[in-house]
Amino acid sequence: MKAENYVVLEFLSRSSNESFARMAAAGFAAQLDPTLDELGDIKTAVSEAVTNAIVHAYPDQLGKICMKMKILEDHVLEISIRDWGCGIADVERAREPLFTTGGEERSGMGFTIMESFTDRLRVKSAVGKGTTVSMRKRISQRLTGLR
Repeated sequence: MKAENYVVLEFLSRSSNESFARMAAAGFAAQLDPTLDELGDIKTAVSEAVTNAIVHAYPDQLGKICMKMKILEDHVLEISIRDWGCGIADVERAREPLFTTGGEERSGMGFTIMESFTDRLRVKSAVGKGTTVSMRKRISQRLTGLR
């Protein structure tokens, strides 16, 4: 699908940048006139993806995170979050609910949450090279001005 509009952001894996990424995604998605529920879904999914990159990709160091957002045809929003961290050895296992490598304080629900708040979730990863999480969500088209 050809992008009708896009933006690329790059930021450090600092926890303070998670809220920036969430708000940037909401601002970009606003051009599609999402409902408050759709906007909440987008913010939640982005928050989980960026938090995963911060916590798991770079557990002991700062690294680079790249967020790409695209508006595709038919009101589809695509967001990808990429890191160049440690990677995921077993993506299928990592996508299982409650599985975590982050210790007791982590819930292991990140991918499950991303999947439940988007229409499509893809995860590509290579150990030592990083991970890319791509999500798509179709935003409903609302009729305005009709009575």
